[in-house]
Amino acid sequence: MRSFLLGCLVLVGSNSAPAEIIDQIAVRVGNQIITEGQINEDIRLTAFLNRDRPDFSLAERKKAAARLVEQTLVERDMDLSRYPLPLVDEAGPAVKDVQARFSTLAQYQEALAQYGITEEALKRRLWWQMTLMRFIDFRFRPAIQITDSEIQAYYQQQLDKWKKQGLQSIPSLDDSRESMEQILTEQRIDEALDEWLAMTRKQVAVRYYDEALE
Repeated sequence: MRSFLLGCLVLVGSNSAPAEIIDQIAVRVGNQIITEGQINEDIRLTAFLNRDRPDFSLAERKKAAARLVEQTLVERDMDLSRYPLPLVDEAGPAVKDVQARFSTLAQYQEALAQYGITEEALKRRLWWQMTLMRFIDFRFRPAIQITDSEIQAYYQQQLDKWKKQGLQSIPSLDDSRESMEQILTEQRIDEALDEWLAMTRKQVAVRYYDEALE
């Protein structure tokens, strides 16, 4: 895990040469830090994966900072629960999927360079996405139980929408049961995750060195 260094700047240098600013600390989460460099890299990686232009506006920097704060809180829980992390190499197929978006390897490498990211950084990002999804399932799915009455109520809501839309072929409750149970389960998992993050934020001190990101 990232170690916390006191102060707002991370410096490297010697007594005989001026110190060089390597990165600036943006947020402290407990005893861990998030740097400006990490925020910028998150923006670049997100834009690359979404095929968008990197946007370094304050609004997007706030979103990136929020994502990284949540990631740090989840990493903290993984450490405390001794959750077994997958190998980084398990993200290899996901990297290949991204490469497949491009006609040639050269185009893929050129795109990485244009966005200012490395393949290793992309691999780490895809590894984290995979790890997070597995952890969320491990952490929250076992406690989720969807009742038959909830499925029926949700089906009725969808039935009303389908009728208003003039849908000709309306699936039966039995035909829809499995998919609706899955939808309701995913909704409950998202709600459980949001509640857990809100509770965890109250337990872990978050300090913004870049106050604009609050």
